[in-house]
Amino acid sequence: MADVVLDSLIKPLEEFFTPSFVEEIAINHEGEVWMRLHGARVPWVAYQSEKLTKQYLVDLIHTVANVYERPFDPIRGMPVVYATLPGNHRFSAIAGPNVMYDDRDVTGGVAMNIRGSGAPDVDFGNYHLKKGVPLMTVKPRGKQKPDDPYERLMAAINDGSPILISGATSTGKTTFLNHILTLIDQNARVITVEDAREIKVPQKNRVHFVLSRTEQNNKFNYARLLDLVVRMTPDVIIGGEISTDNASVLWEMMGTGHDHFYTTIHAESAEAAYAAFADRILHTQPAYDRVDLITEMKKKLHVVQLTRDGSLRAVTEVV
Repeated sequence: MADVVLDSLIKPLEEFFTPSFVEEIAINHEGEVWMRLHGARVPWVAYQSEKLTKQYLVDLIHTVANVYERPFDPIRGMPVVYATLPGNHRFSAIAGPNVMYDDRDVTGGVAMNIRGSGAPDVDFGNYHLKKGVPLMTVKPRGKQKPDDPYERLMAAINDGSPILISGATSTGKTTFLNHILTLIDQNARVITVEDAREIKVPQKNRVHFVLSRTEQNNKFNYARLLDLVVRMTPDVIIGGEISTDNASVLWEMMGTGHDHFYTTIHAESAEAAYAAFADRILHTQPAYDRVDLITEMKKKLHVVQLTRDGSLRAVTEVV
């Protein structure tokens, strides 16, 4: 009986995720669905649907949870549900106070990803792997290191390298990050994590995952946050300010292969920023070797240092 209810309930969404040209769909709030298309120049395309009310989406999550015997309680328990629907569709969803799209979701929002069933026929040639032909180099990071600091920063933004914005209180870290977001493709899918309310995301395909350090009541923790983010197919990830609680998870996110990872930290110099990041990771993951960790950070993570003197704010290092 529960399967019949699910089959009926999911029909308004099937037209979006079942076509062969659809890789997946993403829902960030009621009334709108984003379709990621196979091989399209602009991969994400938005459609409006009045059927996708917030109540409908939450009811769908509840039904999937019941059918697949998954716990789901956004307020006091688990706000996330994962399942594999008939047709091998991967279902990932979250509802409640840990997700929001904008200020309309002050009491809690809803977000959902469903993988499409269609996939183009491929062979090794589609991946540019052929006998006797050298492997391709895609997005070679660390190759561009212009002498000019402005060009160095722009190169890091353009190739999607992770960037850590460092500075003391009131140096303008969040404002600087907000400006970087205006330089990124407006068609990109952006996910912010933690309580990043001051981040102004101009991209419409966005979702905010909230993990408050002072008001958390349910079972949504940093480990589950990491798992959810990678399932939601971000093009850009914005992390909350680095602390002892989140440092190891943010470091893991940088290693998931996603482009455009940005976060902030309190430090007085680029060298101090690397050290502070490493020390906060070691607070919860003491098995790391500190020297090796800092060395690895310097290979993959750019630091932009902001400094303030009275009303003067300036970028003083781009590493």
